[in-house]
Amino acid sequence: MVCPEDIEQVTVEAEASEKSCYTKPAGGSPVRVSADAPGSRPQSGIERSQAERGVESLEKREQNRGPQHEVKFAASSDFHPKGVRESRADHITAKATDMILESERVMDFSGVLNAGRGDGFVRNRRGPTRQPSQAKTAGIRPEAENQRSREGVRGVHSTEEGGQDKPLEGRDPALVRRKEEVSVRAWPKRPNHPEEKVRELQRTLYRCAKQSKTRRFHALYDRISRSDVLLEAWKRVQKNRGAAGIDRQTIAAIEEDGVEEFLHRLGCELKEGTYRPLPVRRWYIPKSDGKSRPLGIPAVRDRVLQMATKLVVEPIFEADFLGNSYGFRPKRNATGALEAIREAGNRGYNFVVDADIRAYFDTINQDRLMAMVGERVSDRRVQKLIRKWLEAGVMEDGQVKETMAGTPQGGVLSPLLSNIYLHALDEEWERKYKTLGILIRYADDFVIMCRNESQAREGLRRVGEILKRLGLELHPEKTKIVDLRHGHEGFEFLGCAIRKKRSILRNPRLSFVQRWPSPKAMKRVRAKIHAMTEACRSGIKDVEHLIHMLNPVLRGWCNYFRTGNADRKFNQIDSYVFRRITRWLNRRGGQRSHFLVKKWSSERLFGMGLYRLQGTVCYPVYATSANTIGKPCAGKPQARFERRNWKQVRP
Repeated sequence: MVCPEDIEQVTVEAEASEKSCYTKPAGGSPVRVSADAPGSRPQSGIERSQAERGVESLEKREQNRGPQHEVKFAASSDFHPKGVRESRADHITAKATDMILESERVMDFSGVLNAGRGDGFVRNRRGPTRQPSQAKTAGIRPEAENQRSREGVRGVHSTEEGGQDKPLEGRDPALVRRKEEVSVRAWPKRPNHPEEKVRELQRTLYRCAKQSKTRRFHALYDRISRSDVLLEAWKRVQKNRGAAGIDRQTIAAIEEDGVEEFLHRLGCELKEGTYRPLPVRRWYIPKSDGKSRPLGIPAVRDRVLQMATKLVVEPIFEADFLGNSYGFRPKRNATGALEAIREAGNRGYNFVVDADIRAYFDTINQDRLMAMVGERVSDRRVQKLIRKWLEAGVMEDGQVKETMAGTPQGGVLSPLLSNIYLHALDEEWERKYKTLGILIRYADDFVIMCRNESQAREGLRRVGEILKRLGLELHPEKTKIVDLRHGHEGFEFLGCAIRKKRSILRNPRLSFVQRWPSPKAMKRVRAKIHAMTEACRSGIKDVEHLIHMLNPVLRGWCNYFRTGNADRKFNQIDSYVFRRITRWLNRRGGQRSHFLVKKWSSERLFGMGLYRLQGTVCYPVYATSANTIGKPCAGKPQARFERRNWKQVRP
């Protein structure tokens, strides 16, 4: 056997001889030149003697040790004939001679050869690689080295940073805490996640529609029938928890039978062209004026496909909608419309045209609506699908009635179609009559903020002409012109009473626009609380159960009206809730004489979890002067707003 020290000694000597060959004479050519070639530098005697002495020393040592094992031909060099490599000593001799020939043949820049020396002195010719020294061999153990590497390497961390507290590589993801330490919501969604794929599709459609105002999209039907789009549509319909249609198929029944099979059938019906929508179920809800508002409730399968169509089509029309429309649009709500009215009123727009369209959802011209949809969507299959929903009919009292006009109010796609139809009003007003005032619209309810009365009257006339061309009509009883100056008049919009009042904090000589829950809104919430706290209500034995039922109503009502000047109205509702609960406690079980009001104070009820409206009013930052704003309350607001400049301030 050949010891590693012998090989290392030959290697060191070969390095010394190789370094001597690197010296380039002045004026020499930088091109590599082989030894003994014409024009090459002859090898010096010192270089040859060093190499020959190294070979002779190896031969003497091999003779003293005796014969060695036979060397495989595949492990030796290719420069010499095979007959020379019959012993280990001959192999070492051939290897050393190969180094000499390579040092004689190769002459190149020192930087290139120094970089290549890390992998070996010669090129890879299937020869044995360079052996490490005995000191390095003793310190290297494969198992220990692998263990240290696994414990040390953690993403961008170095080996010295490793420790026992870090998970082994391959067991836990790098740079991520363990599963029990991280919430599921903290994990980012993968690019191939169904929800993320739908969002990327919507972003792409929106960008394409925004870049070209005249582009028509012709390949949308296949996007609607995609499995990820149908799955996202089902999640949104499931979250709304609507009622069943005429087929009596509920969301719970679909969950029991299997959602995947349900969505697969819908996708196959769309692809095969066999889908037929069912008529909507007619349902009436009472209005504040004593009348009833008709609603159309589609079947669950129809709602899922309408939601899928909305996911694909809505980004295209969102690129065209103007900023004065706030109803049923992404990242827009009624609070934004109310804030726009407040800002315009404080800038001097004191005359308001409060308009209302008569029976808007029942009088929409379907042919004109489909023409507006066709301006952006040229896919005939999508147009045919939307027209089927418009002409599906209404089932009332067991009979199906055809719908020749309008859209079913209550469907998933109806708000988008209503915005598409009234976009013509927004566009023409912005193009021709925006100097008359500011148009602020929420679905079919809109107001026009004007600076003087003449502009308000002219704006009312122009709006009537535009709506007449669309086949619509203003309600003569609900449409009026309001003068906000000095706070003498006000109007109601989106459930809020809007009026100008003097502000003691800002400037007592001036009036500013304020809003609070309208009398109709107060009456409706009182009616709900009264119905839930009836003494004869069966099934409620515990006051905590009653509080658990009241809290969602109070919290939802508070989240809608909390951004205005509703502190006084909130105190009134808190007092009413307390009176209704104490009355319920007095009448339950017939224990009137034994009931003591002192035992059931308001603080005790609030301590049991009753939602308190007092102290939850949330003002915008710019609603009050910066010098008069107090410190915000501790904790985060209970409602989530899209704008991040809301601060919770004590009333």
